[in-house]
Amino acid sequence: MVGCFPSTFSVVAFDPATREWGVAVQSRFLAAAAVVSWARAEAGAVATQAWANMSYGPQGLELLAAGLPAEEVVERLVSADEGRDHRQLGVVDRDGRAAAFTGAACLEWAGHVVGEHYACQGNILAGQAVVTAMAEALETSRGPLPERLVAALEAGQAAGGDRRGQQSAGLLVVREKGSYGGWTDRAIDLRVDDHPAPIVALGDLLRLHRLYFGTGDPARLTPVDGSLAAELQALLARAGHYRGRVTGEYDAATREALERFFRSENFEERWKDGPVIDGEVLEFMRRRYAGPGGGQA
Repeated sequence: MVGCFPSTFSVVAFDPATREWGVAVQSRFLAAAAVVSWARAEAGAVATQAWANMSYGPQGLELLAAGLPAEEVVERLVSADEGRDHRQLGVVDRDGRAAAFTGAACLEWAGHVVGEHYACQGNILAGQAVVTAMAEALETSRGPLPERLVAALEAGQAAGGDRRGQQSAGLLVVREKGSYGGWTDRAIDLRVDDHPAPIVALGDLLRLHRLYFGTGDPARLTPVDGSLAAELQALLARAGHYRGRVTGEYDAATREALERFFRSENFEERWKDGPVIDGEVLEFMRRRYAGPGGGQA
């Protein structure tokens, strides 16, 4: 029997409002997301685990792209697999219909919960409470799908998680033209491959992703007045982008230094060409560069 054994808990889900499909996973297994997580925009998402048959990923996505419902995809994949009793699988299709399978030989505790637009599954868990807590978190949480998927992992871990412990976690979310620049469907593809608290680290990465690749909230644009201009000059000097005096004037040199900072930190999506600054970037600068002397030149 060919396979690997990422004993784990995961969730596949669909958001009809944004037409996003996602997979989130945690395991006591190195780089589990590389094995478990598969998704394609306008097709669906697949999680393959336990004694994982990785062919379920690409084969499942092809079946989903052809328009087959999740339940039929699960049936086709497992019926053709002699090792099905050792497999675990969660699928959500293009319309948000979900299905799951837990083989009879998966190690205890193993099982799944299927709800509207999602399936939660896991094996070698502390107990059924893990997948139940994940499902409840997904149903009651609000906000974007990626944050809700991480909330489901957090709830599963709080309920006991993988009884062998923690090692890796991953978050994959797709939507049509969802990537940086719109070139692919991978809106979010984050992995923590080896970490003592991988879900915590995954949440931190998601917040950084929002900072770096989000376009910013217009309501949080902050006018650069005299006192803020002086603060920015000091922060930019500390960051190595401004070499002039701290004058409190938003002059050409200050603007150029600020733009260089935005480009060097990959904040281009949040740059505004005027005497304003994105509020989240300003918070980032204060956290990173504030200190004794304020970086004044």
